[in-house]
Amino acid sequence: MTVGKLSGVGVGPGDPELLTLKALRLIQEADVVAYPAAKAGNGVALSAARPHLRADQELLPLVYPVTASPEADLPSYPQVMRDFYDATAEEIAAKLDAGRNVCVLCEGDPFFYGSFIYWHARLKDRYETTVAPGVSSIMAGPAALGVPLVLRRDTVTVIPGTLPAEELTRRLAGADAAVVMKLGRTFAKVRAALEAAGVLDRAWYVERASQDRERTLRAADVDPATAPYFSIIVLPGREIP
Repeated sequence: MTVGKLSGVGVGPGDPELLTLKALRLIQEADVVAYPAAKAGNGVALSAARPHLRADQELLPLVYPVTASPEADLPSYPQVMRDFYDATAEEIAAKLDAGRNVCVLCEGDPFFYGSFIYWHARLKDRYETTVAPGVSSIMAGPAALGVPLVLRRDTVTVIPGTLPAEELTRRLAGADAAVVMKLGRTFAKVRAALEAAGVLDRAWYVERASQDRERTLRAADVDPATAPYFSIIVLPGREIP
């Protein structure tokens, strides 16, 4: 029996209209559409792709055992996640071995902080694999604000909010432009780092870029308790007029 083909498809930050033509083709060619999700819901990736799915496609949820909660700080977290990726990779492999094409949906871009990186590492040597890049929130955030990110000789730094406070401050202070990802419970620390770096007055906050519940504010005006994981800080370049 011919084995199936694997694809990791970036579906963008949430707006179903931000899928590329290649992403749309790979989704529609798939027999099985797999998608990462938290225990509490179906996830952004499936929501973005759902208008483009066929009724006869099998849906395969890949449900995280732990998400961005205090459990992620436990010493057992890395092993729990390794076990999860091992087990779900074999679920995907079973579909491929049965001759079915599997598309794994990825919010944003598959290779930019994407969970697909872990499935790709486990399966790429066993199956024909295609990766379709997607629109990242780094691009969607400035578009939502109507504020350019970089111009001329400015460089941009992408910073995970999970870094230590001192490192956040150092990188923000040295950046022409920056985007801070992975907010949520890290927001208060990131805001303090923006202030310590002397750039809080230039910083913008974008929540759920391109989605129905999109929200934009000056970073200084955000209540840290209200910031979800799917939010970013945008620090426009120094040369932006």
